Amino acid sequence: MFLFFQEQAEKAAEQVEQAPILVKLVNQYFGQTAYDFEMKYTYPFWQKFLAKFGSTPEAAFGPYTPENAIPWYTVMFVVACILSLVVIWMLKGRLSEEEPGPGQQTLEVGVLAVRSMLEDIVGPHGLQYFPVVMTFAVLILISNLMGMFPLFMSPTSATSVTFALGLSSFIYYNYIGIRENGLFGHLKHFAGPIWWIAPLIFSIELISNLIRPFTLGIRLFANMFADEKVLDTIAHLVPGVTYWLVPILLMPLSLFVAFIQTFVFVLLSQLYLSEVSHAPHDGHAEHGHAEDESEEFMVPVLT
Repeated sequence: MFLFFQEQAEKAAEQVEQAPILVKLVNQYFGQTAYDFEMKYTYPFWQKFLAKFGSTPEAAFGPYTPENAIPWYTVMFVVACILSLVVIWMLKGRLSEEEPGPGQQTLEVGVLAVRSMLEDIVGPHGLQYFPVVMTFAVLILISNLMGMFPLFMSPTSATSVTFALGLSSFIYYNYIGIRENGLFGHLKHFAGPIWWIAPLIFSIELISNLIRPFTLGIRLFANMFADEKVLDTIAHLVPGVTYWLVPILLMPLSLFVAFIQTFVFVLLSQLYLSEVSHAPHDGHAEHGHAEDESEEFMVPVLT
């Protein structure tokens, strides 16, 4: 356990040294305030908790200083949220049904793709979850792509961000399951239909669900971190020769990784929703109502 914390601290120290200028500027102006807050509230908690494993906050997270009080991934994730809004606003441009621009067409392709996946996986009633699922898609894609541009780093190459995204998906689909089926009904579906093996199935399903935030987070982090490490390693093989040429040649691969990891995260989130959300019993009436509602989901996204 101590070695794990030591490796995390070394990784954090290395990333602080390579942090973009934006991160350094944020810490220059707000780092002291964040540092004072950490030392007063969070540091004592981590000190007591990590002492049980024979470690310290410094060994786990690196040295506590005003210069690194606000982690680079926090700054980059806030930037990703802002960029997501800016990109959507720029793509939608001036909405037009007769002559849609290239940006509007690109945005509509993404919207229709996510809506189609929701209808196929969850059902027509699943369109009510479109705003949350589409938010995941846009935010994760922008976060993945940020590492391809100077002065930015991909926040999804940090476990803190990917675990937070995985936990958000986990909380959301469990909230939907409890809201639609009640707490007892939500837990009951873990047991399966066969009563005599229900305790065993319930235990397996419960564990399987509890580890989903970690599997979602690790999958996204591992692929994005590995992609950046491969590019960085190859780029430094022959300094001055491979530093610029190789990253450009491998950029299509990075682009593919960014899109496919966004797709996998969104797909799994929808599969989890399909397990806990079911269409109403009066299917014909509700199906028609869902189709009417599906036409309305385009408006909030594009406007």
